[in-house]
Amino acid sequence: MKIVLLDALTFGDTDLGGFDSLGEVVVHQTTSPSQVQERITDADVIVTNKIVISDELMAKAPSLKLICIAATGMNNVDLEAAAKRKIEVKNVAGYSTDSVIQHTFSMLFFLMTHSKYYDEYVKSGAYSKSPIFTDVSKSFFEVKGKKWGIIGLGSIGRGVANIASAFGAEVSYYSTSGVNRTQDFGRTTIDELLKSCDIISIHAPLNDKTNNLLDYEQLLTCKDGAIILNLGRGGIVNEEAIAKIIDEKNISFGLDVLTREPMVPNHPLSCVKNRENLYITPHIAWASVEARDSLIASVIENIASLK
Repeated sequence: MKIVLLDALTFGDTDLGGFDSLGEVVVHQTTSPSQVQERITDADVIVTNKIVISDELMAKAPSLKLICIAATGMNNVDLEAAAKRKIEVKNVAGYSTDSVIQHTFSMLFFLMTHSKYYDEYVKSGAYSKSPIFTDVSKSFFEVKGKKWGIIGLGSIGRGVANIASAFGAEVSYYSTSGVNRTQDFGRTTIDELLKSCDIISIHAPLNDKTNNLLDYEQLLTCKDGAIILNLGRGGIVNEEAIAKIIDEKNISFGLDVLTREPMVPNHPLSCVKNRENLYITPHIAWASVEARDSLIASVIENIASLK
């Protein structure tokens, strides 16, 4: 069995040795669209994180039996075409839940406590010259007593809600699908959530109901001093609207996802003046060492089940 990994660079330094017992393994760190066809032509199994696999590509890979998506989202594979060609498609769910929850709070505290400012204040030597033992020039607040709104109450959203509640936050949620319900937290509308919450975190998928869910007009309704964290998908919050409103109103944004990744050159967010209210990480919330190990282990299990 020939197994081809198309974008192994996304797994970082994760040990891929477990694939070797399953067959002949070919590892490509990256694969451009023009290289996909040649690389999968004689493959029995392909492993892709973000590489797009179309019907046209499948048609030119006669040995292909299984497409392993090393992620939860499956929108990079033509699932209908795969079913028609009797090619199995398997993803991995739940491997990064704890990692994303943790990164949500990491982003929150970076913004809420002005971590960058205080770190630089000490390292610049300014603290050594201070006449007093402390510096409170940047005010910060506690999570306790704040209203925290969750957009998307799946397993990640629910995990964030539980921890936010443990910190003493008053948690409410908006279900983007209308399916998820719980008695543990108050359900609300998107309009009420935006108007009333001090902290808003997004943990929803990108689809017709969530695309551009928060645009300029919606962001205008947010409270002064609100913190908005997007750990769902880029496109849920309009990035041009963020770039505009962040210089007009006291709102902070933490973004781990963008509409296009990697970030395009000269992105509007690169030009904001109020940079201390913006924190962007390069889609890393999913990628703790433990999460990547779990991901690869599950992909290997998916391949092993084919034999």
